[in-house]
Amino acid sequence: MKHLILFMIFCTAIFASPLQEAINKAPSGAKIVLQSGEYHGNIVIDKPLTIDGIDKSAHIVGDGTASVITIKSSNVVIENLTIRGSGESYEKIDSAIVALDSSNLTIKNNHIEDALFGIDFQQVNRSIIIDNYITSKKFDLGLRGDGIRLWYAHDNQILKNHIHKSRDFVVWYSSGNIIEDNHGSYNRYSLHFMYAGRNMVRNNLFEHSSVGIFFMYSSGTTAINNTIRNSIGAFGVGIGMKDSSNFTLLDNTIIYNARGLYIDQSPFQPGTINRYERNKILYNSSGVQFQVSREKSIFHENIIQGNMEPIVNDSPRNNLELNVWNRNYWDTYEGFDRNSDGVGDIPFEHYAYADKLWLYNPNIKFFYGSVVMDLLNFLSKIAPFSQPDLLARDNKPLMEWKLENNEQY
Repeated sequence: MKHLILFMIFCTAIFASPLQEAINKAPSGAKIVLQSGEYHGNIVIDKPLTIDGIDKSAHIVGDGTASVITIKSSNVVIENLTIRGSGESYEKIDSAIVALDSSNLTIKNNHIEDALFGIDFQQVNRSIIIDNYITSKKFDLGLRGDGIRLWYAHDNQILKNHIHKSRDFVVWYSSGNIIEDNHGSYNRYSLHFMYAGRNMVRNNLFEHSSVGIFFMYSSGTTAINNTIRNSIGAFGVGIGMKDSSNFTLLDNTIIYNARGLYIDQSPFQPGTINRYERNKILYNSSGVQFQVSREKSIFHENIIQGNMEPIVNDSPRNNLELNVWNRNYWDTYEGFDRNSDGVGDIPFEHYAYADKLWLYNPNIKFFYGSVVMDLLNFLSKIAPFSQPDLLARDNKPLMEWKLENNEQY
């Protein structure tokens, strides 16, 4: 305790001594408290240590050539700071904070700006990133770095962060992480998994990005109660799946996207199943869009309403008949419920007719909703030009659904 108190007093005069010198002189486990002001960055922390800026008025500023803070030790705490001024090297992954081969780190309540990458965890385990605001350099979208980057990083908690105008939040080769209560806005991929497994994604809000959440070459993750909205553009996707297996998507709201669910060869592993339960898929151009489908998915008690097309099939050779649809609500269902059990008397069936030219030719989508397209739709249902393709059959469609907890859309 004596060392801690003395060192805190010493650091109030940090302008007279570089921050790195103060770190080098600090005993292991010390707490450095920084007063309001600007401190030179490109520091390296190689011992258990806490750096506390109290109210973010202490600014650690890099020289624009490398990472601002590099952590090479376990049991380090970085909190209540403003951090800015990283380099611009993608090869070196210049970041506000980079941590290497360590554990039990806490990165808390920091304001990160003008940094190519925000927080980069490389082989960092059992650590927490919480309550940080992260934005990148003011580059074009594809040239920004990632707000948060996990690389072979396991059993971490990523909580209550706001990533704004960054590139991606990426999880590579990482498992056992909890990603909860985060807010991503105006990014490219608000959350992107690659070769990752057994993660939990819960209660996040991702909006105004090109893609909300995309799972690629991954397995065993659960996504619960996330809201993804306004993913638009040439490849706007709410939640995307590419070659991913053993997933559960539960109670998510996917609204106002170019594509709500985008499913490409998922499940990927033979004999595995992906489950989509109680999700609200609302007012997207395509509600559920299948690129390639080879294995079975189960869709149970989802709300599919207000989409330009509830289901789209991009590949005529897909095995969509393997999918199981049960007790979903379809706003285009035209059946009755004579026994008032809440379930339609006849199955819901959704077909692709020959007139759905716009599904395979995006240029024709401009005419969707026109009188000509309405006429083609009407004629094709009365007298199909060719045998229609069955995209989904729900034997027990729900007749209605109710808003909960004052939901508004």
